Amino acid sequence: MLYPALKFLSVPVMHALWRPRTEGLEHIPTHGPAILASNHLSVLDSFFMPAVAPRMVRFVAKKEYFTGNRLAAAWMRAMGAMEIDRENVTAAQDMLDAAVEVLKAGELFGIYPEGTRSPDGRLYRGKVGVAWLSLTTGAPIVPVAMLGTEKVLPPGASVPRLHSIGVRFGEPMIFTGDAGNARDRRRVTDEVMAAIQRLSGQEYVPRYGTSVKNAGETEG
Repeated sequence: MLYPALKFLSVPVMHALWRPRTEGLEHIPTHGPAILASNHLSVLDSFFMPAVAPRMVRFVAKKEYFTGNRLAAAWMRAMGAMEIDRENVTAAQDMLDAAVEVLKAGELFGIYPEGTRSPDGRLYRGKVGVAWLSLTTGAPIVPVAMLGTEKVLPPGASVPRLHSIGVRFGEPMIFTGDAGNARDRRRVTDEVMAAIQRLSGQEYVPRYGTSVKNAGETEG
């Protein structure tokens, strides 16, 4: 597998350019499945988080990331990213089904409960897929805070900038409940988002980020 070689080559570059501050790596289980639930500030979050994690983190990435630059697409696949067509009406369930297989295999799965990048640096309401995953598989959820990554590659920018970043991992959270029960899914999701907010220090907005983006109601 190319993953160890790519990580060996890319991590020193990341440390030289962005000087990541990493906290809480001991909270990532050394073996077995776990869900890494993170805030989402930059498209580079899916590079920075796996780069500092001691184990491979599998992500789902939109199809467009695999159809442009062939080298970038090959790199993403080698790093464990899985392609999904967001235009497909079953995209959300397809992503969850793929995640279940990753977790059943005893791997780590990374997910952004907000469902989209923050439009203004604030933390938005989480979607309940993260809760469904945990309640369906029994996998613990490790809350994650990405810090400063939006300044490395702001929305609309194409060239990364030099800026220090941070990745903070919280204690694993284990939940009980019924994956088919809407109240249980909402309860678990809200607890996860509260844990992410404590780690990140972001202002919390009790609305979905996608609706705020569509309405053009961002701050700043």
